[in-house]
Amino acid sequence: MPRTVSVNFKLDADVKKSMEQACADLGLSMSAAFTIFAKKVGRERRIPFEVSVDPFYSDSNMRHLAKIMKDIKEGKAHFQEHDLIEVD
Repeated sequence: MPRTVSVNFKLDADVKKSMEQACADLGLSMSAAFTIFAKKVGRERRIPFEVSVDPFYSDSNMRHLAKIMKDIKEGKAHFQEHDLIEVD
């Protein structure tokens, strides 16, 4: 039988709670889920899902949103109705 070792790391409490719920829904423990992840990474020598930066949080978009918030707070923002945009 393979020898097991302990691995310790920290997670944000909300992330842990969300993962625990997802694992429970799948009938897995967090330990089993991390073991599956580790085996797949070791076998494939890659992260087994896409890792990318959400463009919403880019510096330029954060500056744009901050400017909009400033305009709202200063009463300079103008709002108008528009049709909803459907995204596929």
